Amino acid sequence: MKLLQPLAYAAFYLVSLLPYRALYVLADVLHVIVYDVARYRLKVVRRNLATSFPEKDAKELKRIERGFYRWLCDYFVETVKLMTVSRRELMRHVEFRGVEDVEDCFDRGQTCAGILGHYGNWELLSAFGLAFKRHKEAVVGLIYHPLRNHVFDRLFIKLRQSMGGVCIPKQDILRYLVEFRRQGVMNIFGYIADQSPKFQNTHLWLPFLNHDTPVFTGAERIMRKMNNAVFYVDVERPARGRYIYTFKLITADPAALPEHEITRRYFAMLEQTIRRNPACYLWSHNRWKRTREEYERRQAELKVKS
Repeated sequence: MKLLQPLAYAAFYLVSLLPYRALYVLADVLHVIVYDVARYRLKVVRRNLATSFPEKDAKELKRIERGFYRWLCDYFVETVKLMTVSRRELMRHVEFRGVEDVEDCFDRGQTCAGILGHYGNWELLSAFGLAFKRHKEAVVGLIYHPLRNHVFDRLFIKLRQSMGGVCIPKQDILRYLVEFRRQGVMNIFGYIADQSPKFQNTHLWLPFLNHDTPVFTGAERIMRKMNNAVFYVDVERPARGRYIYTFKLITADPAALPEHEITRRYFAMLEQTIRRNPACYLWSHNRWKRTREEYERRQAELKVKS
């Protein structure tokens, strides 16, 4: 195990030295291995696509399926590239829109939150701070769930912080935000909020991609507590190796909205993003493994026991 970390790091480092054109050739090879040979999570992907888009025929679903695996392999090599890519070169591949709206909030002394999904390459958002003009000292934070494999956990932290972002484990985020506020440090933290919560953490169900979906509300609670200006991060991939991240204001006054309204708006906007180009969403995640029927059965059992 002790040898695994330096070996993994060395392998990733060597791959990251390849130019983008060579990386995408590698991604094409990986696509054959992952999709045609290993058939990585193919049953989950097909079930998710079929139930999310019942209006689409088999031919269209197959096209999205193939596109998803191509994007997934591109995501992998693009993320590894973060190890050695220069900031100037990376900024030729990404475009950030709505930056001035975020900096306007900083001008007013208000911190921000960006809420997004597992769409496009979310790792590249760590470079968002490079787009600031008036607040280059502001902290761009990435909230993450530590990986069980310590080798890859450390590796991904290094990748995510290579462009100046700050990685904070999700269990520590509130403590850091309070300390930043005490110090007067302007910041924007990104919340990837489309994971599937455990039943004990489920407080809200929403319609999402043709499913009755349990959703996390913890991100919204933190945003309200910190009085963040909340932005939805819309992602477009107009071409291979090119991403556009648009920060769209949901609210500058979270307390003025009803409870869960931020979460509702976020999922509605995320669905619009996905439907525009479905292939770039993380369909391999077993997003709808928990049903409301099972949730209600468990709740009833808890009431009986109490």
